[in-house]
Amino acid sequence: MKKLVSLILAAIMLLSVSGIAAAEAPLSAEITWWAFPTFGQKDGAPAGTYEQTLVEKFQQKYPGITVKLETIDFQSGPEKLTAAIEGGKAPDVLFDAPGRIVEYGKNGRLVALDDMFTDEFKADVGNEALLNACSDGTTYWMYPISSSPFFMAINKEAFEKADALQYVNLEGDRTWTTENFVKALEALHAAGLLGGSVYCGGQGGDQGTRALVSNLYGAKIANEEKNQYTIASEQGKQALTLIKELVDKGLLEAGTDIVAGDEIKLFAQEVLTMSFCWGTSAAKNNPTSFTQVFLPFPSDDGVPELEYLVNGFCVFDNGDENRAKAAKLFIDFLCNSEEVGKDNVLATGAFPVRQSYGNLYEGNADYELLAAFTAYYAPYYNTMDGFANMRVQWWTMLQAVLTGAKDVDTALADYTAESNKVF
Repeated sequence: MKKLVSLILAAIMLLSVSGIAAAEAPLSAEITWWAFPTFGQKDGAPAGTYEQTLVEKFQQKYPGITVKLETIDFQSGPEKLTAAIEGGKAPDVLFDAPGRIVEYGKNGRLVALDDMFTDEFKADVGNEALLNACSDGTTYWMYPISSSPFFMAINKEAFEKADALQYVNLEGDRTWTTENFVKALEALHAAGLLGGSVYCGGQGGDQGTRALVSNLYGAKIANEEKNQYTIASEQGKQALTLIKELVDKGLLEAGTDIVAGDEIKLFAQEVLTMSFCWGTSAAKNNPTSFTQVFLPFPSDDGVPELEYLVNGFCVFDNGDENRAKAAKLFIDFLCNSEEVGKDNVLATGAFPVRQSYGNLYEGNADYELLAAFTAYYAPYYNTMDGFANMRVQWWTMLQAVLTGAKDVDTALADYTAESNKVF
């Protein structure tokens, strides 16, 4: 009997050790990573160059995992993603923002990341609104790495040449008024210079035009309950009417055939004297020969409401547990490892979400200004139901107004009806 008991115990121990060994065995998987051009490239290198170095460092640490990188752009990328998802060929890892990611999660396309949101991590972030931006209210779908405000920028030398800089507040947090914004546009136009473009050839960078419209007279994109898109207010009508008038007078360009990526290039190339879709990533990827002046959006009361970016990662559910585990391990490496964590935050040009990373931009006056901009963060609506459809309705509404296909009232009514169908 004693021999039998000993044999049983030995067998149990062997099974236990085998189980541990199996659990701790090196993970073996091949995963794909799709990345929008958010990381800045060094010395003008092509998009994806920096990302490939990250893949190589990860594979050195985890030789059993192969990562295949594919870079996508903001213009064709969303459609390419949709096609891949519907065709059962979604990437394992996507580097993007909450708007699309949370929508994918709500539609059952993603692996939940709740296990990555430990108490330690949430305490380190210390920002409930930012954490909520990564969730649908129930499940965490996006793991964040950095965040920064969206803002606009002007060409200082061009404004000086047109004597338009007098209308720009260069003190403190640089808030300025709608009245002075219009005066600056008039001065630029009188000097034969182009102001900005109300780009609406697609959804790329559409947060810039929404920020412009909503700030001019204090219109709200959505209500506090996040169950209605509300730009069709008197303030929204007033803003769109002004923009149409400015376009008709030639003070703003009707960018009906371009998106934000095109607008950014035109600004960097000094064709336009201002950009409504500037941000830390745009500044990092588009060095200019002129002096960039970062500004909040103009508002009638001089108190802007700014949208903000949260950069992060998600994992698509491709029905393979090993691939999902490898994808989470890859994300953890990119965001939290000593090897590349802080470098990756710097490469996004944004602020770390982890407070423990400290101030990565010590002595940088531009980033001190951007830190002041965070006081003007608007309520985050990008994770609302119907967000993806609302974006389509937004740029088609702008097109209709700028081309004269619809008057402002009709365009707003149609936008509201279509955007709120989901509620």
